[in-house]
Amino acid sequence: MADIVETAVAAGSFSTLVTAVKAAGLVDTLKGPGPFTVFAPTDDAFKKLPAGTLEAVLADKAKLTAILTYHVVAGKVTAADVVGLNGKTAKTVQGGGLAIDTTNGVKVGAATVSKADIACSNGVIHVIDTVLIPA
Repeated sequence: MADIVETAVAAGSFSTLVTAVKAAGLVDTLKGPGPFTVFAPTDDAFKKLPAGTLEAVLADKAKLTAILTYHVVAGKVTAADVVGLNGKTAKTVQGGGLAIDTTNGVKVGAATVSKADIACSNGVIHVIDTVLIPA
């Protein structure tokens, strides 16, 4: 089974995320033993950012790292686990919290989960439609 980075590369819809992970120097971390839960924004999610935002963030490694680690929760959290977390907050590797709302589908922060439980050797990926920006 592929790890989180290999799975994201193979999917083909996360090229911007993979580029950002490489720019932030997080490849080795996300290839590590984990387990990690990654809320992975698609390329279309990155396209929804205001013009110039992605370029500016890619040029600022500290800010880029903060944004990327805001999409990661330590441990393996499956869709079945998330159902019991409605109204709670998931603590991210970045240190912030993501509000969980399961009243109408699954929302994590401002993002909607469009595909859940993509199994990886070192965790799980949940596909989201919006890039999450820590406060």
